[in-house]
Amino acid sequence: MTETRAPRQFGSTEHLASEAIAAYVDGELRMQAYLRASHHISICPECAGAVDAQQQARGALRRSGEMTMPLSLVGLLSQIPSCNTHTAESAPGVDAGFGALGKRLSRRWRK
Repeated sequence: MTETRAPRQFGSTEHLASEAIAAYVDGELRMQAYLRASHHISICPECAGAVDAQQQARGALRRSGEMTMPLSLVGLLSQIPSCNTHTAESAPGVDAGFGALGKRLSRRWRK
């Protein structure tokens, strides 16, 4: 005989993890998880406040504009040794060392 379990519900003392709150705000949760989180947020003022704070932080970052990085930091980051298993040949679009991000950063600050 097989037992059917009801979906897990959040207890009244449980709260959403910070990663779940960020995923909720970013729209990265699957539908079932999103619905459970939405229900919990609707009855938990603490988690609702955390979601509001995350939404405000997300908005502030989006409005902050382009960020700059000192050229010296780009140089230091480019010196990070590469992993032998991830080379340009094994991972298209990623070069050895700091990778594609390093290439973009280097080009950007050379201008």
